[in-house]
Amino acid sequence: MTRFPELETKRLLLREIKQSDSQDIFQYFSSDEVTKFYDVQSFTNIKQAEELIQRWTERFVNGQVIRWGIALKSDNRIIGTCGFHGWMKQHYKAVLGYELAPEFWQQGYMTEVAQKIVEYGFNNLDLNRIEAFVEPENEGSRTLLEKIGFSEEGILKENYYWKNRFVDNVIYALLKKDYV
Repeated sequence: MTRFPELETKRLLLREIKQSDSQDIFQYFSSDEVTKFYDVQSFTNIKQAEELIQRWTERFVNGQVIRWGIALKSDNRIIGTCGFHGWMKQHYKAVLGYELAPEFWQQGYMTEVAQKIVEYGFNNLDLNRIEAFVEPENEGSRTLLEKIGFSEEGILKENYYWKNRFVDNVIYALLKKDYV
């Protein structure tokens, strides 16, 4: 894939994230509420957002990741991101990841986005399996995944070590044959 694909939903534009979006990314990644279940510490300076955008860009160019910026159609401001990492092309699978600025929670934005990304993964990236890893206490993500058709497959005990503790993950997945 050489060109970054732009996608559209009713209220949102899913587009490439640019360095000019670093202030928006910094704004919500500096919130402990957003990073509570994320594998990064809350940002303390804009440089961290710039570096994250650079990593996403490099990994896209290398065919490892595709991460869309979630922009409001009304002002093109980035309010979150969503995409695939852990992309194993030889196994036709990837891991879905996302985050959203808290002022946009509980308004159906991430459902709208995740449905579009999943559709793109199955129809354009030739994925057969999409996984998501969620901390058991992250009820918002668990509800979202179930709403868009993912099934819980089990708990991976102490699957990661971050923020000075071992973290369990619930693994969710959606197979292409079960995609409606």
